Amino acid sequence: MADADDVRRLALALPQVVEIASDGFDFRVADKGFVWSYPERRAGKPRLIRTDVAVLYVGDEAEKQALLLGEPDLFFTAPGYEGLPLVLLRLPEVDVERLDELVTDAWRMRAPDTLLADLDDPAALPG
Repeated sequence: MADADDVRRLALALPQVVEIASDGFDFRVADKGFVWSYPERRAGKPRLIRTDVAVLYVGDEAEKQALLLGEPDLFFTAPGYEGLPLVLLRLPEVDVERLDELVTDAWRMRAPDTLLADLDDPAALPG
């Protein structure tokens, strides 16, 4: 079972990630979001920031559909996300190892090529 603290720890371990101030979590690389907390829309009410649900960048519609159809217990979508390369992930249903894989994959799809080399060659990272 994963939570928002796990998302934060995993995201910040990746090269050049910036956390944007929010009521939940919001992580970017090269000014591109790759994982953030779900701003649930509620009729007639302000959005509710859900830190138990992560929005993940998945790259394209094919990958989105594969995740939604293959693991409906983990992944879902919501109105407003149609046609966008984003899935919603139920954090209490995913283990930390799988979350690490998903967050890293989302980061890889948004990071510039020069940063990918840094992740693939740990000796190139500072420190």
